[in-house]
Order: sequence, then structure tokens, then C-alpha cells
Amino acid sequence: MVTIREYKKSESLEEAWELNQKKSNRILGGMLWLRQGNNVIQTAIDLSGLGLDTIEETDKEFRIGCMVSLRELEQHAGLTKYTGGAMREALRHIVGVQFRNLATVGGSIFGRFGFSDVLTMFLTMDSYVELYKGGIVSLEEFAKSKPDNDILVRLIVKKEQVHFAYQSVRNTQTDFPVLTCGAAKLADGSYRFAIGARPGRAVLFHGIPENLVTGTNLRGSAEYRKHLADVLVKRTTKLLDEANMTGEER
Repeated sequence: MVTIREYKKSESLEEAWELNQKKSNRILGGMLWLRQGNNVIQTAIDLSGLGLDTIEETDKEFRIGCMVSLRELEQHAGLTKYTGGAMREALRHIVGVQFRNLATVGGSIFGRFGFSDVLTMFLTMDSYVELYKGGIVSLEEFAKSKPDNDILVRLIVKKEQVHFAYQSVRNTQTDFPVLTCGAAKLADGSYRFAIGARPGRAVLFHGIPENLVTGTNLRGSAEYRKHLADVLVKRTTKLLDEANMTGEER
């Protein structure tokens, strides 16, 4: 259970940032993971009035506000077309529609959760986070960094000539994944793979994954995860090669 003592709907990012410097304060997203633990929040900081709940698409990039819901990502026609349905595939297994209507991009990315399909998928893409104080940083670098009290304002995805594929293994349909695999094949024939739910944070490989570090938890052993990684890399590579043969452009 979460106990919230005060609530503040921020009028600016600067106000939200200042409040967030206190360890006892928290920025609210969809509150879906925060409420799973026993926490006392002195001040809950709400960003919903700052216009950060939109997806902007141009010829060169997508700009995705931190308050965009996972359901909006899943249903966005531009992202579906650009990723060849891989974005929708990455999101559709996350609990259920009601959950995805509440969970936010910002909460999913900033949390750097090991089980995150969202982080895995966006690592596969040419993605960057825009931090209020830290500026624009590659998602690959951000995923490796330690959590701090900055604010993730939006996610930026640069468009490329590329095909995407996404696969995951779950013990039950809406459970956390045992392993996730996002893949991209670029115009020059090179590959990118992101492997998540290792059970640690997703990691990016520029080329076929080697020396993948996996661990053991209740959902699977380290050895099982390494086997799954080999299988999912082969599956996504096959999907990418088939997409490339059709000549479909992104």
C-alpha cells in the first residue's frame, strides 16, 4: 500500500524538478508499480498538466511525451507502420488493456525495470531520452546509468531505413516475461538486438549477441534464458530477413 501525504499538480517542469529533489517525494506516472510496495510518499508530483501526453511524428523522428500511455503507443498508427507491428507486439502482452491505459512511457523507461518490454523495444530503435536537467542522452547510455532525481521529459526516436521484430517468452500470457528480444535490421544489412528480462535490465548488442549475461529467478534459470536468447535471436533474424525480402520500406 502507498500512503500519499500531499499532492501537487505541477505548473512547470522546474517546480516538479525542485520538488523531486527530496527523497520522500515521487513523480506520479500511472502509479502502477509504485503502489505495489509499501511506501510513504510525502509529496506526490503530478505532471499531467504540462502537455507531455502527446506523440508527435515528423519525417525524421517521433517525440513521445513522458505521460503518453502504453495503450496510446500500442494504437499509434505511425509507430505501428514504422515498426512493422513490432511495437504493438511488444506491448500487447503487458497485463491487460486497462493496465496499458494507465501505465506511462515515462514510468516504464525511467524505472529501467529488468522485466520491461518497453525498454527492450525502444533500445532496439535509435532512441534518446530528453532529461529536464541532463539534456538529450542515448537510451543505451541511459539504460546503463543509475537512477537519479532528474525528470524524463520525453522519448525521441530517430527514423531510419530499418525493419523491426519483437519476440518474448512468458510462462503465462500476461505474466512478466522470462526473456525479451527486440531486433532491427538496418539498410546496410547490419543488426541490432536488445535482450531484456535477463532478469536484469535490457542490454543492446550491435550485431549478434555474444557473452550475454543471464541470471536465475522464479521464472527461469540462467541456462534456460541463454537457450531462449539463442532461439529468439534466430526467430527475429528470420522475421527480419523475410521482411527485407518483401522490399517493404520504413
